[in-house]
Order: sequence, then structure tokens, then C-alpha cells
Amino acid sequence: MHHDHDHAHDHAGGHAHDHAGTGRRHRLRHLLTPHSHDAADKVDPAMESSKDGMRALWISLLVLGATAAVQVVIVLRSGSVALLGDTLHNVADALTAVPLGVAFILGRRAANRRYTYGYGRAEDLAGIVIVLTIAASAGFAAYEAVQRLIHPATVTHLWWVAAAGLVGFAGNEVVARYRIAVGRRIGSAALVADGLHARTDGFTSLAVVAGAAGVAAGWRWADPVVGLLITVAILLVLKDAAREVYRRLMDAVDPGLVGVAEGALAGTPGILGVGALRMRWVGHHLHAETDVLVSDSLTVVQAHAIAVEAEHRLLHAVPRLTAATIHTDPAMAGAHAAVAHHR
Repeated sequence: MHHDHDHAHDHAGGHAHDHAGTGRRHRLRHLLTPHSHDAADKVDPAMESSKDGMRALWISLLVLGATAAVQVVIVLRSGSVALLGDTLHNVADALTAVPLGVAFILGRRAANRRYTYGYGRAEDLAGIVIVLTIAASAGFAAYEAVQRLIHPATVTHLWWVAAAGLVGFAGNEVVARYRIAVGRRIGSAALVADGLHARTDGFTSLAVVAGAAGVAAGWRWADPVVGLLITVAILLVLKDAAREVYRRLMDAVDPGLVGVAEGALAGTPGILGVGALRMRWVGHHLHAETDVLVSDSLTVVQAHAIAVEAEHRLLHAVPRLTAATIHTDPAMAGAHAAVAHHR
């Protein structure tokens, strides 16, 4: 499948353009790792280009928000720290989708002479805020659970607490079914993966029911212990979110993607060697820059044609890569050795 491209050059043989690539391996990865909190793994071309996909994202967030609101009311009346932890867990997990909203709102703004790469990095700034918020919620939930263990207190309205746990399960299951159904209809593996994630989170809410049952049986410690267990779940969300935000701020990419890109370039007819290859995320899209060696007997036009072909191969081979700049260098004596040493 070929796309129309806009070409731009910064010097002889230099070459850049934008491209919306897709990748089956990338979609499959979503299904195999449904708990990723990387914003890039929460969107794929099918969702990005579909109003149904974005509508599903925001409607599901509203459902989770309403679920958490119901739980908050019962937390205030019952004093259950287990339910408090589950409420904070639902809120913390929902917050990881906020960078998507920031990316789509600010990402529509065109690049300018000050922000030449556009506004995709706003997603990373939102990620920092979210990590701090999740950390605060985990700390608060842990503090309340420990305090309850040290200073036991009676949990009231146990039937309501159990019902709130069921509401949490039901809310996550509704979101899961909706996301999975829409994801399959529009072909978005990312949306299906998020649905599977929501389904897993629903079982965390059932722990609240178990805690209420334990308190009803006379085990006063059951409620704070369940609260601590749910705090661990929040910390797992925090760990994943913090790791991804840190990696983005440090311009980290999957080394496997670098290998795929190098293979695509090296396999292009006319390319004698691949020099430095740099890749970075801007929002939920990848950008790449590289130098390649071509014969020094080629004309500028011939070198450009090789760069065009290399670019097409690169953009089709690497999922989420939407921009690439390829510079051609003439291969002279000792050039191959220099490239091998650099790599």
C-alpha cells in the first residue's frame, strides 16, 4: 500500500517526509501486553482516525468517573479504607488516559518557528502531573490503611460497602465490554487492549466485597488489609506510568525498533552502509534521523532516489513512525570501517 508523500530536503541527498504507518506486530503486542500504561500503546491508527474510537475512550472515562463518584459517597458514610483504596485505584487508572486527551487537543496545533516539532511533548508534561497524582493517591491510601490497622475502627454500612465493590466491578466490566466491542468494530487493537485492562481492574473491586464479608464475620483487620492490597495495585500502576514517562523524557525507544529500522535501511538497494540512527517519540508518534552510505559515483538525483526508497521501506517497517530524515553520504576509502566502528 502506497501513500502520497510530501518531500523536503535540507541539502543534497537529505530527505524528509511524514507518513502514517501501520504494523500488525504492533497491534498484536497490544493484545499480548494489555497492561501497558504507555500513551503510545493506548492509541493506534484505527482509533486515531475514528470518531467512534475517541468517543469510546471518553464515554468509558465518564462511566469510570461516575463509578468512582458513587464509591466516594459510600466511603464517606462507611469509613471503609478498602473501598477508599479501590476508588483511588479506579481514579488513578483512569488518569493515565489524560495524556491522550492532551495530545489530541494540543497535537492539532500546527508546528511553528518556535515549536518546530509541534506540540506532541505536551503529552509528556501531562504524564508528569499524572505520575505525581497517582503517587499521592497511593500514599494516601496506604496511610489510611496503616492507621486503621494501628487504630481499629468499626466499618459501618457493610451492605453498602459490598454494593459499592460490585458497582466498581460492574463499571469496569461495562467499560471493558464497550471498549472491546468498539475496538473490534473499528479494528483498533489498542482499544481492545484497554478493554481487557478494564476487565482486569474490575476484579480488584471484588476484593472490597471480600473485605466487607471479612468484617461481617468479625475480622476487623480484613478491611485495612484489603486496603493495603489495593494500594499495591495502585503502586503497580504508578510504577508503569513513572517508567514510561521517564523513558519518554530521556528519548528512549525500544531497541527492537532500532534493529528493525536498521534492517530496513540496510536492505535497500544502493545503500552500502548505515551510520548513526536516532529515533525519538513526539507525542505518540516516532521520528527518525539517519545517515546512509551510497556510492560516490552517483549523481545527486540517483542518491536522492535511493534515499526515497530507503525512506519508504523504513516508514513501512517501523510501527508508529511518521517522520524520517535520511541523509546520504558518499562512500569513500575507509568509509565502511568507520560505519562499522560507529555502530
